Amino acid sequence: MPAPATDAGDRLARRLERFRDARTDPGVATDPLPYRRGDPRALAERLATAVDGEIVATRLGLLVRVERPSVVLPLDRRRLGSLPGQPPPEPPLVCLDTETTGLATAAGTVAFLIGLGWWEGDRFRQAQLLLPDHPDEPALLEEVARHIPPDAWLVTYNGRGFDWPLLVTRYRLARRPAPPHAGHLDLLPTVRRVFRHRMDDARLRTVERMLLGSIRHDDVDGWEIPGRYLGFLRGGPAQPLAAVVRHNDEDVRSLARLLAHLEVQLGDPQVRTQAPLGDLAGLARAFRREHRLVEAIECLEAALDAAPGAAAVPERGGAAAGPSVGVAAPSSRSTGPDDDDAWWSPRRPADFGGPPRARSRWLDGPTRRQAFDRPWDETRIAVDRAHLLRRLGRMPEALEAWDALACGPGRVAIVAAVEASKLREHRLGDLETALRSGLHGIELAERRRRLGRPEPDLEADLRRRVRRLRLRLDRRAARRSAAQRADGTSGTRGSGDSEAHRSRTSPSSVGSNEQAMVRRSPASALR
Repeated sequence: MPAPATDAGDRLARRLERFRDARTDPGVATDPLPYRRGDPRALAERLATAVDGEIVATRLGLLVRVERPSVVLPLDRRRLGSLPGQPPPEPPLVCLDTETTGLATAAGTVAFLIGLGWWEGDRFRQAQLLLPDHPDEPALLEEVARHIPPDAWLVTYNGRGFDWPLLVTRYRLARRPAPPHAGHLDLLPTVRRVFRHRMDDARLRTVERMLLGSIRHDDVDGWEIPGRYLGFLRGGPAQPLAAVVRHNDEDVRSLARLLAHLEVQLGDPQVRTQAPLGDLAGLARAFRREHRLVEAIECLEAALDAAPGAAAVPERGGAAAGPSVGVAAPSSRSTGPDDDDAWWSPRRPADFGGPPRARSRWLDGPTRRQAFDRPWDETRIAVDRAHLLRRLGRMPEALEAWDALACGPGRVAIVAAVEASKLREHRLGDLETALRSGLHGIELAERRRRLGRPEPDLEADLRRRVRRLRLRLDRRAARRSAAQRADGTSGTRGSGDSEAHRSRTSPSSVGSNEQAMVRRSPASALR
């Protein structure tokens, strides 16, 4: 029996030898960076020398700390706190950015560089913590927790989806809780909501170039960063990590500069009116998400006032029946794939015949990316303003806004006719003018159908609405006629009763009554 075991061991040894000869990963002489296990102190010293940092020895291990001179960067926290989604003025802010060995948040990804930034008065101070080797990770995590006060707000860029979940995973693997904090401000949703309309993409480097007016030189791309650190761990040089440290330093400082940009450009209501049209519209949507509808209306009205060729606002007063006369329709600039593009436009889907494709939503584009790419123009802003006016209960103004939109071209005019009809029917109780608005919408839908751009959902909704309004008007007319007939019948019956009463109380009737009494009782009559 021992012989087969020996044969099996020999076969396994031969297979392992062939595997070693064929592989090209670290561990063989052909690898340009063969793995050489070095002394942890030597790794830390090489890393600190390359990045101009200092070695910090703790009870849990070694780490390298890099701290640059602080910069003057004033930030009015009260004005910043008045914006939607921003932290209150009292708690401290801690800007955080990580450089990792991968793009996953699972157990195999390590954050080897953590950049931190905070304010001390008007000066912005930064510190960067580097991991010399994997066994020293507990020391890095403890130092990060020391820099995050329990009442602080974290400021990150895509940190809710990547940086902080990764750090939470690393803390759990180290069997310790993640540092508590009061809140987390992720600036990526704010940038997408307010500034995405005028940027190529929402990357932080694009934000620096198109919003903050700064361009990086000799910067390292993100995909190169994990390879540079892993090469250092294999025994390679530490100098390539100096560019990674500069990259992280710029990322953290850009978070602070972006906060200052928000505070200066949008925090002051007077300065805010000079912002680009799309910025005001995006800020209005941010206000609306927090149910601050008055501020949202103010942003939209400032955008419409500043827009070239903005829709004229009619005089306040009673709503007209149907589209308002003298209300200028908003501009018909491109609003994405739902607009009246020519048949040859590449943005218009090809028509291969068959029934028209139904749409799930009236005003939404087919995809989320197309919704982001749609430019903010007067029509889109006017639609948001009309919706907000209705939510605020300012029905006459909302009706005027929808009537102005119904005078314009395109699909939005049909939707505006539907909304105007709903307001007149359900809010004002004016069925006649609601019917006229519905008929106006049907005319617009038929016109688009004749042009080869049918709107089956909108047209079907309008026809159902017009049919229901006509039935309601017919029932109201029937009730009124029945009430009038009932009033006429009761009036005729009342006049006959009065004639009978007068005949009973006349002198002749009295005499006849006395004669009847005599005939019935002669003795009582003689007395």
